[in-house]
Amino acid sequence: MAGRLFAVVGPSGVGKDTILAAAKAARPDLHIVRRVITRPESAGGEPFEGVSEAEFLRRKADGAFALDWEAHGLRYGIPATVDQAISEGRNVLFNGSRAMLGAAWEVFPGLSVIHITASVPVLADRLAARGRESRDDIARRLARASYDIPYGLPIRVIENNGPLADAVAAFLAALQPERV
Repeated sequence: MAGRLFAVVGPSGVGKDTILAAAKAARPDLHIVRRVITRPESAGGEPFEGVSEAEFLRRKADGAFALDWEAHGLRYGIPATVDQAISEGRNVLFNGSRAMLGAAWEVFPGLSVIHITASVPVLADRLAARGRESRDDIARRLARASYDIPYGLPIRVIENNGPLADAVAAFLAALQPERV
């Protein structure tokens, strides 16, 4: 039986990577995709493979990505190895972008979306605490926080305003086939 693919999306600072890490700790069978991003790994945050723009474009030309997109002045890639994990029957999750969901649906018609949300004050505090963006960058990210998701995709919404344990429990419940 083939596995399922989940795009985990939401505004910057909502806690996607934190929830993904906690879900993996609770469910070691989950396959969390390690994205390829055109930023230095020293920038921190999620576990990712940092590459140069030239290396990213070379890999893209070689067909190394199942999905790729641009956001926030960076390029993001989901390695083509997701196909292998899905064919092995694993549940595969990747941190995506709301803007790329239409393209992702074209590639993976069975894609499920988990949209993590939080209030603007919570997002502002989290973005400031991580220290990666200037005040202007934070303001721009907050302005995009209400970005709409393309119509028609199966979406589960998880609120992450309170205790992490509550958000993780809701997230794990959203992975259940009868709930998606």
